[in-house]
Amino acid sequence: MDLSDLTIFRAVVAEGGITRAAEKLHRVQSNITTRIRQLEDDLGVELFIREGKRLHVSPAGQVLLGYADRLLEIAQEARDAVQDPRPRGPLRIGAMQSAAAVRLPGPLSLYHHRYPDVVLELHTGNPGELAAAILNGKLETALVTEPFAETPFDRVALYEEELVLIAKAGHPPIKSVKAGAPRTVLAFEPGCPHRKRMEDWFARQGELPERVVEMSSYHAMLGCAAAGMGMSLMPQSVVDSFPEKRRLSVHKLPPGENRSRISLIWRKGARSPKIDALIDIFKDVAGSPARRKS
Repeated sequence: MDLSDLTIFRAVVAEGGITRAAEKLHRVQSNITTRIRQLEDDLGVELFIREGKRLHVSPAGQVLLGYADRLLEIAQEARDAVQDPRPRGPLRIGAMQSAAAVRLPGPLSLYHHRYPDVVLELHTGNPGELAAAILNGKLETALVTEPFAETPFDRVALYEEELVLIAKAGHPPIKSVKAGAPRTVLAFEPGCPHRKRMEDWFARQGELPERVVEMSSYHAMLGCAAAGMGMSLMPQSVVDSFPEKRRLSVHKLPPGENRSRISLIWRKGARSPKIDALIDIFKDVAGSPARRKS
């Protein structure tokens, strides 16, 4: 049983017979008769009571008619949905924790207001996890910090973040590891690009952190840095959102090491009206084209 079988069956019922159904569907009568017989054989019931050339819908046919109406209506809704240029349906977005906390609340609120037919879902992770989730179909798009594997993805650059080192309030300027930088690093698990930048900062000076304390949120890192437990590297925008930032000291990184670009990525060839709408909203919220600096 397929949709064309149900279309033919419903036409025969609506037109009251094979001849008029064939005319309406622009088919030959023998084709209509054959398809109805095949449908009955498939279901194992008679759908019509036959009195000569006259057909009357059987009790089983009445049952099927209700389902046929519903199934054909759903099929038409599906056709309309996939052909509709308006954003609709679920949109599964991924983001790093910093972007989810600082960059997404405004755009997602505006998206929900503009496109109530879209159901938004947000998932967090590091760029590698988010890229893998897009490729295996669990996410449609994600905000990630470069670098990332570009080959399977299309992207649009949205923001440039300033990266800073943080430590407890009153800490002397942090210029290098040997110039009094804390040797304990507060960071996310491996795979976080900001942790990688911190490790690279040590490596360029021929040093390694004495200890890496892995944490699950920026607020935990900020709180521990304020308590003097170590230092961390993170976007300035995250520091600015911390209510107790007066308890921190913020240390600039050298030019060339202090910028991080955030891009929206999606699988190549899979750009959709929902993603187009998200890009437009990011630009509207930023008040300027993509790549706005923080």
